[in-house]
Amino acid sequence: MMQLGKINTLEILRETDHGVYLVDEENNEVLLPNRYVPSTFKIWDKIDVFVYLDNEERLVATTDVPYITLGNFALVRCSQVNNFGAFLDWGLVKELFCPFKEQAFKMKPGGWYLVYCYLDEKTERLVASSKTNRFLSNKNLTVNQFDEVDVIVSHPSDIGWNVIVNKKHTGLIFKDTIFTDVNVGDTFKAIVKKIRPGNKLDIVLGQIGYRNIEPNAKRVLEMLEDNSGFLNLTDKSDPEHIKEALQMSKKSFKKAIGTLYKQRQIDIKTDGIYLVKQG
Repeated sequence: MMQLGKINTLEILRETDHGVYLVDEENNEVLLPNRYVPSTFKIWDKIDVFVYLDNEERLVATTDVPYITLGNFALVRCSQVNNFGAFLDWGLVKELFCPFKEQAFKMKPGGWYLVYCYLDEKTERLVASSKTNRFLSNKNLTVNQFDEVDVIVSHPSDIGWNVIVNKKHTGLIFKDTIFTDVNVGDTFKAIVKKIRPGNKLDIVLGQIGYRNIEPNAKRVLEMLEDNSGFLNLTDKSDPEHIKEALQMSKKSFKKAIGTLYKQRQIDIKTDGIYLVKQG
């Protein structure tokens, strides 16, 4: 089925003076204008195209790949503003429209904005919105603690940076865990550090070791994080003290801290173990 706003693999059906017509498995047709037609082709050749509406609201295909597609987020530049809204450069001849009601802050020509591309049900047009949070929800989380996730930096806060997690949820990276330059629109691999009450996601960058740590090592990390990065326990501690603090045997504890030490996630000193900040 041909999908508006997405990359489609279609077959070349016939050639005309204006270009070639492409067809999907349900016999829906769309014109690929001459400027995008390959120099050599055969009827029934398959071709990847982006399908959208041209300036006359007609379905059209292009081999150009836009900076953003339906259901995705991207940082794009505002090229002009009129009485109805802003027009964004998304890499195609026809610009992407963002109405005033969908602007978190009034857009200005030359400015860069993180937006979400969606299909307006009333006009059946592709439009943009910089009110990105309304397309995200943490009600039913699809991630777990220590999962590796893809994040897009959304906007700053007093305590860090808000991020979009796996294009579905909102999360927060606290400023004291950031050791690199961060800007709106940046994309990173990250880790779900903690899930707080209300399904709030604490995210950290770069600590990919979390995902593959065995359960007891995860438990030690959790306790370190909950105790300001320090535990008054070592491999010489009394087994009962270890059991009381971590609900594990001394043997399991030693194995866990050995794993974390090799991964350079903790430092072991005479007075206890310390969480190493990941830089």
